[in-house]
Amino acid sequence: MSNETIFTKIINKEIPADIVYEDDHALAFRDINPQAPFHVLIIPKQAIATINDINLENRELVGHLYYVAAQLAKEYQFAENGYRVVMNCNNDGGQTVFHIHLHMLAGKAMGWPPYTNTLKQQD
Repeated sequence: MSNETIFTKIINKEIPADIVYEDDHALAFRDINPQAPFHVLIIPKQAIATINDINLENRELVGHLYYVAAQLAKEYQFAENGYRVVMNCNNDGGQTVFHIHLHMLAGKAMGWPPYTNTLKQQD
């Protein structure tokens, strides 16, 4: 069974993406289903399935993803007004592609909480 995901294909340039940033360690591209005026995914080029799979050897790589987010915020002039960076983990966390990635959302004020609470109140 292959661990290849759609992100692997984007990294390998097998399928197109609207890339806004790339270096030796990371790639950032526009989300095809944007949830904000500016919505990019920032992914490591190294495949790491979930947050639970981050280890000591790749912690600097994960930090680099946040560095990329900060650089994009400055480049696209969202740094001062603010932006949101989110990483989902596993099914209940909303992860649909099992290759870690940051969602960077900007261009509008963000609300909180970022979900609709459907939990039943306990008696």
